[in-house]
Amino acid sequence: MFRVTRRYAFAASHRLHAAELSEEGNRRLYGKCNNPYGHGHNYLVEVSVRGPLEGTTGRVVDTAVLDELVRREVVLPFDHRNLNQEVAVFAGVAPALVPTSENLGFEICRRLKGNWKQVFPGEWPKLEKVRIGETARNIFEVGADEIE
Repeated sequence: MFRVTRRYAFAASHRLHAAELSEEGNRRLYGKCNNPYGHGHNYLVEVSVRGPLEGTTGRVVDTAVLDELVRREVVLPFDHRNLNQEVAVFAGVAPALVPTSENLGFEICRRLKGNWKQVFPGEWPKLEKVRIGETARNIFEVGADEIE
């Protein structure tokens, strides 16, 4: 069994602000990330898949197919977007999610998992996990098996 990980990048801005909290509560919890004007990140996303080597090709995954799925479901919808205003799951009325990197990683994994069988209809490869790097120090990971 092999694991293959591909890296992708996009830039987006967000403001960390929970509607259920007071202004002061948001400032205490999110600090400078609660800036009313938002702030941006150059996100690095790693998508890991696993599976056996396919006998004919000697590969685990068709990386061109994976790249197109990630481009369609992740890069195009998030790149150069204000997550709070332009991405429905974060921009909607309550219960809109706060666009933390944890929630962003969860949403990316949900989108990939929800469209996986359309592009990979067989038993293999399987989506294993998504890692998202917000900064050099902040990296978040979610397993595909943790997403319904």
